[in-house]
Amino acid sequence: MSSEIPVRPDPAIAAPRPAPRAASDLLRLLPYLMPFRARWIAMIVVAVTSLVATVAIPLMTKAVIDGPVRHQDQHGLWVLGAAAMGVGISEAVLWFIRRWLVARATMGVEADIRKDLYARLQILPMSFHGRWQSGQLLSRIMNDLSTIRRLLSFGLVFLILNVLQITVVTIILLAMYWPLGVVVLISIAPITLTVLHFERAFTRLARQAQDQAGHIATHVEESALGLRAVKSFGREDYVYDRFDEQASTLYDTQIQKVTVSAKFWTMLEVIPNLTLIVVLGFGAYAAGHGLVTMGTLVAFITMMLSLVWPIASLGFLLSMTQESMTAANRIAEIFDAPREITDGPRTAAPQGGRLELDDVGFRFPAAAGNDSSSPDSDTFALRHVNLTVEPGETLALVGATGAGKSVLASLLPRLYDVTEGAIRVDGTDIRDLTLDALRETVATAFEDPTLFSMSVAENLRLGRPEATDDDLASAIEVAAAQFVYDLPYGLATRIGEQGMSLSGGQRQRLSLARAILAAPRILVLDDTLSALDVHTEAEVTEALSRVLAGVTAVVVAHRASTVLLADKVALLDTVDGAGTITHIGTHAELLAGVPRYRFLLAADDELDDGCEHQPGWEDDDERRRLDRAYEEACEERGAARRTADYASEGRRR
Repeated sequence: MSSEIPVRPDPAIAAPRPAPRAASDLLRLLPYLMPFRARWIAMIVVAVTSLVATVAIPLMTKAVIDGPVRHQDQHGLWVLGAAAMGVGISEAVLWFIRRWLVARATMGVEADIRKDLYARLQILPMSFHGRWQSGQLLSRIMNDLSTIRRLLSFGLVFLILNVLQITVVTIILLAMYWPLGVVVLISIAPITLTVLHFERAFTRLARQAQDQAGHIATHVEESALGLRAVKSFGREDYVYDRFDEQASTLYDTQIQKVTVSAKFWTMLEVIPNLTLIVVLGFGAYAAGHGLVTMGTLVAFITMMLSLVWPIASLGFLLSMTQESMTAANRIAEIFDAPREITDGPRTAAPQGGRLELDDVGFRFPAAAGNDSSSPDSDTFALRHVNLTVEPGETLALVGATGAGKSVLASLLPRLYDVTEGAIRVDGTDIRDLTLDALRETVATAFEDPTLFSMSVAENLRLGRPEATDDDLASAIEVAAAQFVYDLPYGLATRIGEQGMSLSGGQRQRLSLARAILAAPRILVLDDTLSALDVHTEAEVTEALSRVLAGVTAVVVAHRASTVLLADKVALLDTVDGAGTITHIGTHAELLAGVPRYRFLLAADDELDDGCEHQPGWEDDDERRRLDRAYEEACEERGAARRTADYASEGRRR
């Protein structure tokens, strides 16, 4: 039996703040740094040490000029020169160590967040996935996390170091010669105003660009999955035009973002350079009048030059920080999405298999989040559904398209929760069971099967990893899926994304085999034979009849041949806009007494008698009067026939 790592229900992200700010969601990710805190502390120590070396070199230059050079001390020149070279080499080594430490730590943080984010997507309900585009989720789990990793590995470190360097160097400059130091200090004010001016516009454009990148990812995914349909209709140009429109929109947004960033960068480049010109002018005047030594002036200018990059890079670093804040906000939207469907207190899986639906009603959750495509949440899809299926009994669910059959099938494994009423298994509300216990009890095979890009055997064992080869062979036989043995590598053959290398019928048979292999107490088959030809269907139906004898089964059916598998049939019809069970009985009973049922199955067999599927005169008083007249006429003809027969018998005598 293969060991599995359980999905973590609680990610490490901190809880939302009562009064969120722009950086709140980014700060909430700080707990992910804790497992790597030793590396981060070591990295900060190394970075500060390298900063000390950076600042020490101009001071040593001052000492060389005002000491050995001024006094022509050759020995002192060699000593200070060697010391300066040692400091420079140490700075380079420290930079390498810092990069090595931060790379290991940030990649670990990125991996941990990505794992938790993926785990969160697995446990979020179907209502969440129905509202969100898959491309938006993909963009968050890949692009946004990469943006945060770049900030942690590069931007954050340099932002801290640059602010620290600007602060320390400004203090040293004030100490060396305060008039020039004041000039440097005054230049900080326009830099701060520039940052505040461009911050909001850049943040808005960054969020807009990231959302548009998600739309493009969605379009590319849809186009790839729907390539057969696109090509079959010759709509490549149409699909490309849609992509081009979205790509052009993203391009325009990126240009706007670059424009804002360019203005930002320009101001942060101009201000330090203007400050440097002023410092050079005043410094030359001060040195000429003996107010400062030549060594002090050189050291001052060298230190001033060392501030040019930290100040100029603030534009780039703050832009990166804003993008990371936006990325963290987009990631937090997934972490903060409510689970809605959670474990109940009971961990033991029911063993009987009695299924009961008690006044069940369901409507889709209200639209929220992103790109809702759910039906109107005020409209019930199902209402007042009452049904009982005894252990070992098979129920066929028959209804028109849109009546809610697939919705009902989705409620049994709690892909959605009922809005009203309750579903019980062996008398226990399924909401009181853990999801593992429930899904060990209920297995579902849907009409549109989902197969993964892995081997046939791995796809089949998805619901029961410990299944033996004999179990696998038995399920394959029941589902008439022996074609898998003819694949290039048999059960080890990888079947490609979505199983597109297989036909629709083959995918349905593998989906059916997977559900059977799970060995549940309750088996739900959502029209899983719809893509099979009549001969294969007959083979599968015959084998299924043996399997269904040992489990409780709910079979969504559109064909009479599938209905015949069932012990009883439930007719799901639309009443007042919502699906509900209108009739329950055997196939023969409903066929004889329910015109609606006859109509639904007529297209599949020879049951079409040309009658309306729901005659307008069904409950009409005039119809009942005609029926009575017809019955009386029949009785009169019968009496007349009996009298004639009696008279004929008398004549023969």
